[in-house]
Amino acid sequence: MSSPRIRRLLSDQQTLLTRLADWPLIEISGSAGMPPEVYRFTYRLRGLFVSPTGDILERDSHVLEVNLSLGYPRRAPQCRMLTPVFHPNFDDSMVCIGDFWAASEGLDDLVIRIGRMIAYQEYNIKSPLNGLAAKWAAQNPGLLPVDGRSVAPPSGATAGSGPMEIAPQVEAVSSEVTETEDPWSQKISI
Repeated sequence: MSSPRIRRLLSDQQTLLTRLADWPLIEISGSAGMPPEVYRFTYRLRGLFVSPTGDILERDSHVLEVNLSLGYPRRAPQCRMLTPVFHPNFDDSMVCIGDFWAASEGLDDLVIRIGRMIAYQEYNIKSPLNGLAAKWAAQNPGLLPVDGRSVAPPSGATAGSGPMEIAPQVEAVSSEVTETEDPWSQKISI
C-alpha cells in the first residue's frame, strides 16, 4: 500500500495530464520521478520581463519549475521561473504562492493560478517579492492584464475547479485600447 504522499503525487499527475491535455497555453514540458516530484511547465502566454537595457518587454513563452518536496502537500511546492518575469510576486529564485497555497488546492489549480499571474490577471502589490514591479503595476493598471485570455482550459465539472476559477475581467482594458493602438508600442523603461 502506498503512502498518502505517493497517492497525492499520482493524483496530481493524473489530474494535470487530464486537465492540460490538448491545451495550447500550458504544457507539461518535463517531469522527473515516478510518480513525478519535479515538473517543468511551459506557458504560452504574454507576460513581461526586463531586458538587459532596462526596458520592460513582452515575452510569449515562460518556463516554470515546480518541486514537490518531501513535505508536500502539507508544505507548499517550491516554484521558480526558469525564464525571467517582471511581476510583483516573482523574483529570480521563487514565485510567491504562500498567500494562497493550501494543501487542499490541486497542483493543476496552482499551475493555472501562476499562469494568471504571468499574464497579470492576478497580482499582489501589498506584499511583493519585486517592489519595482509592484510600483510599476500600481502606476500602470490600464496596461493590465498583459494577456486577457482565459488561462484555464474550458471545463464543466473538472476536479479542482471551484471558487478559484474566476474569469478575468478584461472588458475595461479592451475598451480603452483600440485595435490599431498598441499599448506596448512605446518602450517602457525602469
